[in-house]
Amino acid sequence: MLLSLSVQAVLLAGSALTRAFVLPRQANGSTYTVQTPPLDTDWTYEVGTNPWPEYPRPQLERSQWKNLNGIWKYQNASGLNAVDNPPFGQNLGQEVLVPSCLESGLSGIQGSYMLYSWFSTLFEVPSTFTGERTLLNFGAVDYEAWIYVNGQYAGFNRGGYFEFTIDVTDQISGNSTNELLVFVHDPTDSDDYVIPIGKQTLNPSHIFYRPCSGIWQSVWIESAPANHITELQLSAGADGSVNATVYTSNNGTTDVEVKITGADGTEVASHSGSSNTALTFQADSPALWTPDSPTLYNVSVTLGDDQINSYTAFRTVSRGDVNGIERPLLNGEFVFQFGTLDQGYWPDGLYTPPNREAMEYDLKMLKDLGFNMVRKHIKVETALFYQSCDQLGLMVIQDMPSLRPIQTRTLDNCTVQDILPNAEQQQEFQRQLEVLIRQHRSYPSIVTWVIYNEGWGQIRDTYYPEFELTDLVRSLDPTRLIDATSGWFDHGAGDFSDNHHYANPQCGTPFYSIQSSPYDPNRIGFQGEFGGIGENTTIDHLWNVQQAIDTINQTYEIDQTNEAYNYRSHLLLSELADQTERYACSGGVWTQTSDVEGEVNGLVTYDRRVLRPNVDQWRSDIKALYDAAAARGNGSAVMPEGNPYGQHGPPGF
Repeated sequence: MLLSLSVQAVLLAGSALTRAFVLPRQANGSTYTVQTPPLDTDWTYEVGTNPWPEYPRPQLERSQWKNLNGIWKYQNASGLNAVDNPPFGQNLGQEVLVPSCLESGLSGIQGSYMLYSWFSTLFEVPSTFTGERTLLNFGAVDYEAWIYVNGQYAGFNRGGYFEFTIDVTDQISGNSTNELLVFVHDPTDSDDYVIPIGKQTLNPSHIFYRPCSGIWQSVWIESAPANHITELQLSAGADGSVNATVYTSNNGTTDVEVKITGADGTEVASHSGSSNTALTFQADSPALWTPDSPTLYNVSVTLGDDQINSYTAFRTVSRGDVNGIERPLLNGEFVFQFGTLDQGYWPDGLYTPPNREAMEYDLKMLKDLGFNMVRKHIKVETALFYQSCDQLGLMVIQDMPSLRPIQTRTLDNCTVQDILPNAEQQQEFQRQLEVLIRQHRSYPSIVTWVIYNEGWGQIRDTYYPEFELTDLVRSLDPTRLIDATSGWFDHGAGDFSDNHHYANPQCGTPFYSIQSSPYDPNRIGFQGEFGGIGENTTIDHLWNVQQAIDTINQTYEIDQTNEAYNYRSHLLLSELADQTERYACSGGVWTQTSDVEGEVNGLVTYDRRVLRPNVDQWRSDIKALYDAAAARGNGSAVMPEGNPYGQHGPPGF
């Protein structure tokens, strides 16, 4: 019998994993209401009309800002040509919650095939912005966005997972109400579009899910001087070295000061230099960041009249030979990485969690069970997600969202062909991969970048693009490891020999299956996915869509009772520990954090109300993995001569 979270919370000491159920309500003074989703969570009806009030970008935070999240107006558009006739000054017909996915219940729309959309809102600029530039920021809009302010075109962005900023000073009126109008085109996998979509599809089926269209991350304005900080690139190594580059809007060289302080306000390092230039300086004996002790330091950066707050951590990610085996190293020591395949889907918000508490529920649950890592699976999260991982001490393996996975087209001659990118589409994938690295390379918790997952969108008939993409990622961020091809079609690029296999692991072993390549002892042996065992549940915890329910038996393995589920998980985790003892396994990814639509193989059900693991058993089994790794990893890491960071250069950029 499954235990409800109210029972399991007693076992998960120190975690707030239970909540009182709240009935649906309509927002006061608004026609907006949550549309009943196929499944809700305990947070669904607590979101209200002021979602995600937190400052959205904690690594480049300004004091003068205003949140534009809330109830906006929405109108469906007929096609891409609608962008040529913007509905300026018009009252769009529906209300929508921003941020949200248009296909979600929380949006108030819960539509399908939301390919073309108009969004509008009115906003006033605070008087404190006077005399400075006004910057309009979007956390993420899926997929293309045209921005208009007060009837004037302001800017464009392509890429559904990345933040962007537009200077709207010349379009706004500081003394009156301003109209913000956004046109969004989200093709997902329609027609011949081959774009980074992760697991989104217009035709959901088992492991591919309902899409997310529209403004799904926070929107805010802030003020800054004419010459202001646009990006802070920051890394701090275990040896106390700090590497920082402060990028500015004028791309020139201006005096800049960087200060690093501890939680008690004590300054541990500071440096003055020039903007848009790499700055290198030293901190004396800082406390290091590890999963067991995730110490963070506050950072302030001053450029003329502009000042931003940020944070960092001192830690070094590398690889090296430990007792004859290639290992991932954290601060020079082999740390066995064990986490879950973290899809980041919610039944009420799809890509957008109901609130920060809900988002952190998943992360705290994983920490409580003993996991020290999450693999963020072909999705990019909000900046607050990575901040939470930094604070909690969860290492992150970050995937690049996949191009159109496992789809084919039939040509006129009846030949069936995999849908892969053409040259232009591949170039756009590369551009967005570069954006992913640039926007996330300063988060301490991220330890590995994944370029391709299971061959999805991976060209492999004319050439192997993962080699040049690995070089690109390495040039942008030499401080982390790279998993070029997680599972399948491994031609030798990157730092990992990554096996996917369900349900049993094959991690760094002398045996493998057709889905993956044989273990390569010149790289790190890793189990990129395994487990996947499922346990069906009652309809009140299932995604109540018949198509999804019909695919439940496609789960890799179905265990008929909770006792059987925990028995099987114990055997699989013990097998991984045995492979760690006998062979060259350096980490693994259990599938998965939560159920998603027709998949019932999560540690928790899709609504996060039922926890499947026997907590004591799982904690013991996960500890056994770390113990097995420690027994094999006793000894000093051997690095290439003259390079203390293995193949990856110094901890700078």
